[in-house]
Amino acid sequence: MIHEIAPSKFCNAYNVVPPKPTSFVLYYIENLSLVKSTSQGIEFVQFKDLGKYCQDIWENWTYLFSVDGEGYYLVDNVDLEKVADFEMESIDIFRNSSSHKQAFAGITGYQLYRWYKCNKYCSTCSSTLIKDDKERMLLCKECNQMVYPRLNPAVIIGVTHGNRILLSQYANRYRNRYALLAGFVEVGESLEEAVKREVMEEVGLHVTNVRYYKSQPWPFTDSILMGFYCDLADGNGEVTLDKEELALARWFDREDIPVKPSRDSLTNEMIMYFKNAQ
Repeated sequence: MIHEIAPSKFCNAYNVVPPKPTSFVLYYIENLSLVKSTSQGIEFVQFKDLGKYCQDIWENWTYLFSVDGEGYYLVDNVDLEKVADFEMESIDIFRNSSSHKQAFAGITGYQLYRWYKCNKYCSTCSSTLIKDDKERMLLCKECNQMVYPRLNPAVIIGVTHGNRILLSQYANRYRNRYALLAGFVEVGESLEEAVKREVMEEVGLHVTNVRYYKSQPWPFTDSILMGFYCDLADGNGEVTLDKEELALARWFDREDIPVKPSRDSLTNEMIMYFKNAQ
């Protein structure tokens, strides 16, 4: 999955240290990221390459995290003409890049970029928020409101019935891939309750024996995904489709699952796990 970058090591401890010449610059505009595409994957600008043109970035930066001990920093002012070898590319580049650790760094940086961008002012008193020195938190000096990065909990659901699994395609998506059922956890419900509710809402089925599989951070939607398998509780599995959410949902026998392995998602791993199980 996209966050599994071993043997490289991701460290998100908030350690506000100045950048080194070899530290990486992460720069975003809306859903675009400054990168260079190479035959080996993607690269990010380093401070030594950009700092000689723009001394300001040595003073105005936000520490994000490190990968293999090398720091990644968010900056908000880059003269793109000074880095002609790099281009602003859609963040979708991180889903398919062969540079695994750089792809994860890029999309995680993008998640933090959005958080900082959307939290400039206090939601209680409208005062300007400031960065804390000790933890990744934004503080309002006027009313003491503290703002932390938000994660949206969501469940990924493999509904099974013997040798069959239920696959779906989302409505109004440009990627017409098969996926598992999924949904966000609502206020006041457990993860297991969220699984049962989402299955009933999307395909009209009762499920039982809900069991946890694995989790995955998903920076594209500020989410933490939690995968579960469950079994059809009763009936023959006839689907009542929520057409606002899904374009289709159908059962596949294990040997007929029309999905191939891919690197990035928990959904794909869960489908392949079931497909290859004996």
